[in-house]
Amino acid sequence: MKKWILAVGLAILALPLGASAQSKDALVGTWKLVSATDTTEKGEKRDAFGSGAVGFLIYTADGRMTAMISHGGRKALSVPDYIAAPAEERAAAFATFTAYAGTYTLESNRVIHHVQIASLQNRVGSDQVRTIVKLQDDELILRTPPFLKGGRMVTTELTWQRLKGAGASQ
Repeated sequence: MKKWILAVGLAILALPLGASAQSKDALVGTWKLVSATDTTEKGEKRDAFGSGAVGFLIYTADGRMTAMISHGGRKALSVPDYIAAPAEERAAAFATFTAYAGTYTLESNRVIHHVQIASLQNRVGSDQVRTIVKLQDDELILRTPPFLKGGRMVTTELTWQRLKGAGASQ
């Protein structure tokens, strides 16, 4: 009995502070972005993708994932042909939309996105690590490690809400 208690105690101590083992089943589904906040090293906070951002995050039971985020306030191109549109419009469209897909693995309180295709080619072949801050019922909060964005080191915290049913219009 004492060995069992010791083993359980050591297993708990081995988990990162605040972490809880997550089930892949709890992650599976389609999630809609509720909010995203960038925090600088100095503690300054701002909307990560502007007011009115829209995003979807999809995890499948067979280990596939897709993430897409559109900044708020995006403007349409002045012409329907995205190749013929003025370069500055195309640059703005590219800079205000991010998407990637691939596979994922779940490790304790982290989900790791193994990127196979992305709107930013530099991400292909990379692992995008997200700490699971909260995964409860229909709420998922993920946090990025610090990264360079616009010349500043930031950490982004993204809050997602699970969509229910095929006709969910949330």
